Amino acid sequence: MAVIETAEKMLPAGLRPIAARLLRMLAAVLTERGDKAAAQRMALIAFSIRILSAALAFLSQIVLARLMGEYEYGIFVFVWVLVVLCGDLSCLGFHTAIVRFLPQYRAAGAFAEIRGLTGSARIFALLSGTTVLIAGMLGLHFFGDRIESYYLVPIFLGLMAMPMIALGDILEGTSRANHWPVMALSPVYIVRPILIILFMLAAIFFGAPHTAVTAMQAALAATFVTALGQYAATLYRMRRHYDAGPRKVDFLEWLGVAFPIFLIEGVGFLLTNSDVVVVGIFLEPHDVAIYFAAAKTMALVHFINFSVKAAAGPRFSSIIAEGNRADLAVAAADAARWTFWPALGAGLAVLAAGHLLLSLFGGAFTAGYMLMAILLAGILAKALVGPAETLLMMAGKQNLCVALYAGALAANVGLNLLLIPHYGIVGTAIATASAMAVEAILLHVFVRRALGFTLFAFATPSAATPDMRAR
Repeated sequence: MAVIETAEKMLPAGLRPIAARLLRMLAAVLTERGDKAAAQRMALIAFSIRILSAALAFLSQIVLARLMGEYEYGIFVFVWVLVVLCGDLSCLGFHTAIVRFLPQYRAAGAFAEIRGLTGSARIFALLSGTTVLIAGMLGLHFFGDRIESYYLVPIFLGLMAMPMIALGDILEGTSRANHWPVMALSPVYIVRPILIILFMLAAIFFGAPHTAVTAMQAALAATFVTALGQYAATLYRMRRHYDAGPRKVDFLEWLGVAFPIFLIEGVGFLLTNSDVVVVGIFLEPHDVAIYFAAAKTMALVHFINFSVKAAAGPRFSSIIAEGNRADLAVAAADAARWTFWPALGAGLAVLAAGHLLLSLFGGAFTAGYMLMAILLAGILAKALVGPAETLLMMAGKQNLCVALYAGALAANVGLNLLLIPHYGIVGTAIATASAMAVEAILLHVFVRRALGFTLFAFATPSAATPDMRAR
């Protein structure tokens, strides 16, 4: 507190009341105990990491676009989105199932189950990622003549990264469940982007061409180095916190929870990335590059939702394990507010600097400014309900979300197919924003019906708690 008081005295008199209040709130978050304070600290750390990672991702994409040009850059981003999408889906939901089960096992002192869960999940990720790799290679062999020739080699290289991407997701889920935000987020969101750029620059320095193939080779190498380093660090920390001993494996129970989560997150992940995929299928790499640059710029706002979601999942799981539904309503309302207001401020700031930010990719990329404004509307609509899908999954309502996401995905793809022929990449932005709004409305309705309280950024916990207790 002495440090806080000193900082307050150093502030200008006009800013002292507001800034002092913020400093004291920060001090409370950093020093208080309890689930809420722990979740807030994790959100703060995750938020800070995501700020850094968003900046790194943005800068790395600028460097890649400048190095390759619009056409080759468009090829790379289309293939890399497909690779990350398939790699994440290959986990079949186990990375999120860990976040649900591990805190409950830790609270019950069931360390044999923790060892069995984390070990089985790692093995499963490697096997499932390898299965996707083999399936992809067979697809290239039998249907390669139907794919544009400039995509073939990048896809081949991307498939080789599948097992490591799947393993990385499992390790991230393990760290999130243990409240280790730095270890959870930094490998994929900080280390890997830096390594991709470093490997790309090194390859060009030694004479490699400025092409998407070179970029995919750099991405493949970065993925292996990151995943193996993350595995070693996570295994070391797990052994420090959980003594060696017997393992109890209940694979069918875990799979029974993980697979519905896979359906929910898989459809949700497809919903998030279907715009780039559809643009890549129906339009030229030049259009993919412009759309991706606009979407990547607005991703500077997306990290807020991700940060809150990373912190809220374990908190929701712990409260649900205690059976306190009133506290769950308060936690959900907090998460919605933590998501919307920062997203609104960040979104308006990014939009104000939109032309400048897009011009960093290259002169032609400023054509994507209108796309940014359209996408922001959808992002804010989704932010109004915060991490509602995480709340439903932690509450055991996985099946409820499947139809919801499937409907939103169908609307997104249908609108894309309808609008792209007439409006090109602008139609894709409209379809994506509309799908986000539909998703937010459905999540709001489903939380109200399933859990008995209103999840909305402007709702107050006190208004929601009586309804929940009445149920």
